[in-house]
Amino acid sequence: MNSTARWLSIVGIGESGWEDLSGEAKRAIAAAELLYGGPRHLAFVPAPASAAVRIPWPSPMAPAVDQILTDYRGKKTITVLASGDPMLYGVGVPLTRDLTPTEFRVIPQVSAFSLACARLGWPIAETNLITLVNRPVGQLLRHLYPGQRLVVFSEDGNTPEMVARRLTEAGYGPSRITVFESLGGYSEQITTGFAASWRGNPCGKLNLTAILCAADATARMLPLTSGLPDEAFETDGQLTKREIRAVTLARLAPLPNKTLWDVGAGNGSIGIEWMRVHHSCSCIAFETRADRAARIRLNAARLGVPTLKVIEGIAPAAFAGLRAPDVIFLGGSVDDDHLFDACWAALPRAGRLVANGVTLQSESRLAARQALLGGDLVRMMIARTDRIGDSLGWRPMMPITQWTVTKP
Repeated sequence: MNSTARWLSIVGIGESGWEDLSGEAKRAIAAAELLYGGPRHLAFVPAPASAAVRIPWPSPMAPAVDQILTDYRGKKTITVLASGDPMLYGVGVPLTRDLTPTEFRVIPQVSAFSLACARLGWPIAETNLITLVNRPVGQLLRHLYPGQRLVVFSEDGNTPEMVARRLTEAGYGPSRITVFESLGGYSEQITTGFAASWRGNPCGKLNLTAILCAADATARMLPLTSGLPDEAFETDGQLTKREIRAVTLARLAPLPNKTLWDVGAGNGSIGIEWMRVHHSCSCIAFETRADRAARIRLNAARLGVPTLKVIEGIAPAAFAGLRAPDVIFLGGSVDDDHLFDACWAALPRAGRLVANGVTLQSESRLAARQALLGGDLVRMMIARTDRIGDSLGWRPMMPITQWTVTKP
């Protein structure tokens, strides 16, 4: 078979099954030599409609996906059945990521996301979609704002209860919850209620949860911009203060799908704010002290980025075996030449490094490196008002010297 032929078809199928498939989808199923899908999807296809060998997805799916893309690529005619729109958090994404468009075709059905918005009368463009399939429920916290519309893809029948509990703990108990089961099928069920009073029994595995967010007096309203309030973080006193943090994030310049190394992470504030910018931003925080590493994990979970990775160990030895970062923040030990050299070596071409220095020694080393490697040096001096007797005065914070450089 010519490897440029469309040997792979990915067909979306809804809860209504075979009868609602398009003619193109049915022809793709009929032409297949191998037909992949979940047992439920395969059962939708009547025996006369396909002579293909039927292969249920194993658990985990990754080995079967690898086999399709290596052993069968261009050699077999394959059709994969998937729920709804295969490119919306579906199997179509890993299957097509490294293929050319001439090798495959995707034939979607209406997604569960679109159906839920249609049932509720919610504008799709004004509704956020979150998946909790194989992902921690804590990521939900980053998206909570009064009036926010959320649709959540569930991991299993216990997910709605977990979501309701997490909303209530975060001060969003008044949020209205709508749980859809078997959406679009003949056995579709809809259950509504409020997070704080949600006492639903586990529902069917095929469900999603729609949330209209509403806050009570205990909810913390955290801004979308960089520079969260200092009190948002649990800390032992080592904290990059809000104003400095905002400037530092601006210099780090987070972009989607980029990875930050936060070296000497303290309580994790820089890496946490980096990840809050976009759901695809990732961070590895390096911290030598076990108590601070634990506090980073706590802060990351409380602030909606539970996937932040923490490595306990002494840098740069802790860098071994890791994929190169896009950006490095060096917030401590900036006068350690051995550590700096390792960070610089790990950074790829066009990668960015931002380093903050507080002491005279660190300021001297940053100035020396700037003279050698270029970049920008900035000195920041912040003062906050403080009570002096019956009056207010300025209480200066320690000045910060910040160096930003891009590797040529």
